[in-house]
Amino acid sequence: MVLKKICLGAALAWTGNIIYLCLIKASELPQITIPYIDKYVHAVFHFVFSLLWFYAFRFSFKTVRRVKLLSIVFVMSLVFGIAIELFQTYLTVTRNGDAVDVLANSTGALLAILTIQILNKKFNCK
Repeated sequence: MVLKKICLGAALAWTGNIIYLCLIKASELPQITIPYIDKYVHAVFHFVFSLLWFYAFRFSFKTVRRVKLLSIVFVMSLVFGIAIELFQTYLTVTRNGDAVDVLANSTGALLAILTIQILNKKFNCK
């Protein structure tokens, strides 16, 4: 029960952090001059987002098959990433949505799903 609450709290906190960091003024973020760093950041955001939500759901819905939960989490990440890009375009004046960010988000989510699958096979989890 405690682990279930921790996973849900972590997933909600991470989601809130993504929203905050993606919608604040770009000038308030640290300037790093590594090419395409923002794409890597998007991928990491959604990698962790997908991991946290998968385990939050796994502890809450123990009878639902893992593949179904992974599918739900991937779609959730995709929709959330698209929504953030739309919010950047239409709700902020200092940020712009970017379709390549959606691709980076999806890549992070897919890598999380592959990681979960590999770990489940390695440790023979159901």
